[in-house]
Amino acid sequence: MIFDNRLLRLYGRPLLGTMLLFLFLSGTMVACAAAPQPQATLSPPATTSPLPLPTPESDATYHFMMGHQAELAQDLDGALKEYQAALKVDPKSREVKSRLAALYFALGDVTQAVQYADEVGEGTGQEPQMLTHMAGILASAGKPERAVELLDKAIESNPERGESYFPKGLILLNQKRIAEAEQVVKKGLQYTADSPIGYYYLGRISIETGNSEQAIANFDRAIAVNQAFEPAYLAQASVYESRQEKDKAIAVLKKYLSQVNPRNRDIRQHLVQLYVATKDYAGGLAELEKLLEANPGDLDAQLRMALIYGEKKEFTKAISQLTEILKAKPAELKVRDYLGYLYEETKDVSKAMETYRYNIHLDPKFADSHIHLGVLLYRLKKFPEAVTHLDAAVRLTPKQPEPHIVLGLAHFQSEQFEKASQAFEEGIRHNPKSPDLHFNLGTAYDKLNRFDELERAMETVLSLDPHHADALNYLGYSYAERGIKIDQALSLTKRAVGLKPENGYYVDSLGWALYKSGLLAEALLEIKKAVTLVGDDPVIYEHLGEIYLKQQKVSDARDAWLHSLEIDPSNDKLLQRFREQGLANSANEDRIQQAKRRASEKTQTQPATP
Repeated sequence: MIFDNRLLRLYGRPLLGTMLLFLFLSGTMVACAAAPQPQATLSPPATTSPLPLPTPESDATYHFMMGHQAELAQDLDGALKEYQAALKVDPKSREVKSRLAALYFALGDVTQAVQYADEVGEGTGQEPQMLTHMAGILASAGKPERAVELLDKAIESNPERGESYFPKGLILLNQKRIAEAEQVVKKGLQYTADSPIGYYYLGRISIETGNSEQAIANFDRAIAVNQAFEPAYLAQASVYESRQEKDKAIAVLKKYLSQVNPRNRDIRQHLVQLYVATKDYAGGLAELEKLLEANPGDLDAQLRMALIYGEKKEFTKAISQLTEILKAKPAELKVRDYLGYLYEETKDVSKAMETYRYNIHLDPKFADSHIHLGVLLYRLKKFPEAVTHLDAAVRLTPKQPEPHIVLGLAHFQSEQFEKASQAFEEGIRHNPKSPDLHFNLGTAYDKLNRFDELERAMETVLSLDPHHADALNYLGYSYAERGIKIDQALSLTKRAVGLKPENGYYVDSLGWALYKSGLLAEALLEIKKAVTLVGDDPVIYEHLGEIYLKQQKVSDARDAWLHSLEIDPSNDKLLQRFREQGLANSANEDRIQQAKRRASEKTQTQPATP
């Protein structure tokens, strides 16, 4: 072997390669102790004598050292060339192959990394530490069984080295071999009792077994061994979060920041998230202020601050914050899209539209702004323009049900019911499990007088969501209105009211189903309740009049129908029935005509509003 142990210790751990990959599957990285820096110069001594030609051994050593220096300088291509040159001189060198494996892995060339790691693991006589590193690469590359083989070699080589047991335990844990994992990790702790990693893994195992108290205790032991062991703090905080004990999770992270590293940005950001989750916006803002003190240009912290201001309804502050971010990063489309939402919240519709349109100008394929602009235009009743953007949205994000729904509704409101049904059907093709798409498709079928398809659509909704109150009400009312399946109408509307007893429209549907069942007294009670809940609704007052007429309370029927016609004077069918029943007189006709004039004037003067 060319390299002795001293050389390996000196040059075998460049900054790039300080990866103890036995935390590879957990997503946690443990920092290694920094290796001592080389003191010897690589320049030849001053001499007048000719230098001797390098021997093969010294030539390989030279390339290895130069590879290490290149790694330190983050010249990865240069490092690869030097290590490959060293390998040419000594093709069997495991030390060189281990460096190449680590480099290729870091560069994302998994195939090459696995090849070299596998070669390092062949035969016998390897150092346990080297085997452990190579096992980490293999496991991370999706070869856990081969990784375990190398770890077993490491354990056989030095059974009292606990560090070789821990990664094996992690692999077993990720394979859900919980009992074996626990046994292996505990075995490692027998030999290395001061390992925070060992106790950390025991904590992970306790989580898998559902023993959160034991998990917390194990993470505490990891911290007791090494107060600076960040993964244990994060894991412990996560356990408290899962138990909905967010205050305790906050306390854990604050302990880390106060006692270990107050400049840990990731921990502080997680703390901000916890504060927001508990609606402690003041706490979240305070932590963000600390992040910005350390780095005034931290755009992520600025964005989080804006989001908190948005949650607090302090829209002016939020808008100001986002505007500053966009000055520095004008191409941040998601940030500008949220700014558009804030403008909507402040009722500044023109700025909201301008903001969304600017995003679309920058990137015509940015779906979010197409969706939000389309929805805004829909709310403004600008249906043709809304359709343009919603069409784009569904092309860009076909698997999102919302754009399909609003696109269909825009056609629906334009009384283009066939196009509406087609939009909903296309949405269902991509999102067959969306109850709301099926529901809206049913309403479009209703307008197209395709009752059988309406019925099937609503039944599909209820198969997907038996508690979909709108579908229960719509189908029940549809049966009642047509005078069919009255028992089902009663059952469906009762279920809808049971789910939302304060919904006056559902109560009206139940009242109407009772009326169609001939239960007039019960129907009258429900319709009166609906009037109380909803107020002036023309359909409810029309139903009320029908019940009164059926009870031969003619005067009450006249008053109810007249009120309905004053609310909606365009109901020609009710007006005709009002007259046929002999309820009209000159005074009533005059009130109805006045209502028509008021409605006409309102239509002419009322601007479109969101």
